[in-house]
Amino acid sequence: MQVKQYIVFSHGQESGPWGTKISSMSKIAEKMQCKVISVDYRGIIDPEDRINKLIQECSSISDPIILVGSSMGGFVATAAASQIETMGLFVLAPAFFMDEFDNSLIKPVSVPIEIIHGWNDDVVPVENSMRFAESSKANLHILNSDHGLTDNLDNINCIFENFIERCSANRKL
Repeated sequence: MQVKQYIVFSHGQESGPWGTKISSMSKIAEKMQCKVISVDYRGIIDPEDRINKLIQECSSISDPIILVGSSMGGFVATAAASQIETMGLFVLAPAFFMDEFDNSLIKPVSVPIEIIHGWNDDVVPVENSMRFAESSKANLHILNSDHGLTDNLDNINCIFENFIERCSANRKL
């Protein structure tokens, strides 16, 4: 099997490397002949340490990379994207513009960005993703869901599959 690209997942602060969303999305990625890596950040509280770990994990990958992150993992993936040669960024309920994170770590990138957020998110305000999407020209999908988004896995998987296809097509151009 020829690998199209690597999908590198970054989980949230209260989650683990193979939580519900990552497990579900990884099946889509594998079906599309992508190699899947899910970085284990358990025990690493500091976002900058997580960013450094993600950069280190990706440093040995020579194939194209799509970064995927949820909540704090979305912040981590986005912050690392400017330091990793990536072909796309897919984030779910990303912790953008939260007081506890150094938002200056996020730099502009010129790759496709897809954001999914729930209207009823009581952890990260949906307005934060709206603000980021506007400034970065990202595609934004706002779903009738909460922070976990697990009640919308079918929708998320469909959007994710289309995103992988789009990134792959862009690479061939």
